[in-house]
Amino acid sequence: MPRPHKLIAFIATVCATLALTEIAVAQTDAPSGGSSVAFVYVSSGITPDQRAINAFSAASNGTLTPVSGSPFSADVLGLAVNPKYVFGTNQTDIFSFSIASDGSLKPASSVNAKQFNDGGCGGPFALFLDRTGASLYDQDYDCSNLAYQFFSINESTGAMNYLGVGPPSVEFETPLSFIGNDMFGYGAGCYHLGATIYGFKRNSDQTLTQLSINPPTPTPKQGDFFCTYLAAADKTTHVAISVQALNAQSWQPDGAPQLATYTADISGNLTTKSTFSNMPRTAVQNVNDLKMSPSGNLLAVAGTTGLQVFHFHGSNPITKYTGLLTKNQVDQVAWDNRHHLYAISRATGKLFVFTVTPTSVSKVPGSPYTITNLDNIAVLPTM
Repeated sequence: MPRPHKLIAFIATVCATLALTEIAVAQTDAPSGGSSVAFVYVSSGITPDQRAINAFSAASNGTLTPVSGSPFSADVLGLAVNPKYVFGTNQTDIFSFSIASDGSLKPASSVNAKQFNDGGCGGPFALFLDRTGASLYDQDYDCSNLAYQFFSINESTGAMNYLGVGPPSVEFETPLSFIGNDMFGYGAGCYHLGATIYGFKRNSDQTLTQLSINPPTPTPKQGDFFCTYLAAADKTTHVAISVQALNAQSWQPDGAPQLATYTADISGNLTTKSTFSNMPRTAVQNVNDLKMSPSGNLLAVAGTTGLQVFHFHGSNPITKYTGLLTKNQVDQVAWDNRHHLYAISRATGKLFVFTVTPTSVSKVPGSPYTITNLDNIAVLPTM
């Protein structure tokens, strides 16, 4: 859980560890992928002066095969993907790459997102999309605050049209995760130990409007308070949020991070029945990423001491499922539609792949895969 720090130091940490929100994309326009069930894209530094996107085809059992022509030269760190394009940013520009039927990439378009910032500093460092993949958003550092920029996407060319930017705040520490109606997206942070759960309405013109909400944190143990960090929404109206109990006197962690669940109403307000006594504790020490499975019944939790999966039950308490699937630090995770969970570890340069159902867990043959200087991952289900 983030500690008190200056904003610039926070940005550096987020750029290094924050996970980007994946989308449950509509599959009607996705590349067929042949026998592939997903295409997996990982940004990396091939050399100190050259960056690229590594592309893989995932078989039905989860094994990965490099796509012909991979790695593809691309000056990007953060990634996001919709059924037709991979998007990447170098913290100044946002690039789009068209996806061929075999998963290979070709440059399509670019936009200088930094130019829209007052003062000309900062820039985009995390990308995310709505559930349909029609709208592209970036989490932007605008010199002194954080804000979300909005872009529409030309389906035919991949061009990104700037639509505007939301209100700035030091509290917008994470990308947003959209619930099933694709109307409300949520995030959570704890800037200077001030727990904040925030939400935005996605408008018909693809812009975002901040919701006037102030959801409560779960009921803490006496003498404690909770910090919040990251949100992962399911395909209906529920949102998982990681919380860390801190002692009110020492401001030090009181136990491991726990997992709360919230429910959104028709206006975007969030309520919770979570308390310190009914929330499961994680074994990952510090949470780096949360991702909900497409079915909404499994929650992957990545952190500094590994990766775990929990059973998700909507508004009812989350329950423990697995122990640590790996004890390596995991920075980011993503799911496909065939029960495969992908996890990257920057410290080890490894891409882990697991098959995870509600009743069984197994490591995919060949996992983990080695990728030098990897950064971020985006997964496109193809069936």
